[in-house]
Amino acid sequence: MTTGEENLPTLLATMQPILDPTTYVFITTTQPLSALPLSTLQPQLIAQEVEGITIVTTEALAASHGFTEAVFPSKKISLSVHSSLEAIGLIATITNRLRDHRISTNVVSGFYHDHIYVPAGLAEDAIRVLGEISKEAN
Repeated sequence: MTTGEENLPTLLATMQPILDPTTYVFITTTQPLSALPLSTLQPQLIAQEVEGITIVTTEALAASHGFTEAVFPSKKISLSVHSSLEAIGLIATITNRLRDHRISTNVVSGFYHDHIYVPAGLAEDAIRVLGEISKEAN
C-alpha cells in the first residue's frame, strides 16, 4: 500500500487544491453514535469528544435532520496530492499562510488527502492563496 508523499517542497508544488461547491456545517449532538441516522446524514467527518459527537455534513442535510444550531458554514478544499500521514510541515505551511490572510481553517487528514474547511465566504480567497503557495514551490 502506498503511504504517500513526504517531501514538503513536492507536496506544496503538487497539492492541486480542489474547491467543493457544497456548503458544509459543523453540528454536535450528545446522542450515541449508534442512534444517529448516518446513512442519510452522510457525514464527511465524525469526531467523538467527551462533550458529544461533532459531525460535519452539508448545510442542507443538517437542516433536514433538525439540526438547527449548525455552525461554521464552510467550503471544503481538498488537496489532490496523496500526502503521507507522516509528512511534516504541509498543514503548518498552509494554515500559517491562510492565517496571514485572516482565513480560519479546520483541517482533517484522510489516508490519501488533506481537506481544509474554510469560511464559506472566503473560499475563493483561500484557493487563490493556496495557488500562490504552490506556484512559489515550483
